[in-house]
Amino acid sequence: MEKRLDSLPSGAALIVLATDPMAKVDIPLYCRQHGHACSLATEGDVLRFSILKS
Repeated sequence: MEKRLDSLPSGAALIVLATDPMAKVDIPLYCRQHGHACSLATEGDVLRFSILKS
């Protein structure tokens, strides 16, 4: 995820799908630390993070 975000221009969106429950903590924390906007939706057991690069 980090490498992909680095390759995107500011304002670009990235969708990340995860099944690891710790992603609920790790991905939003990473986004806060780097200034990216992040929202979470749940689809069954899959976590869907929408990240907007700062």
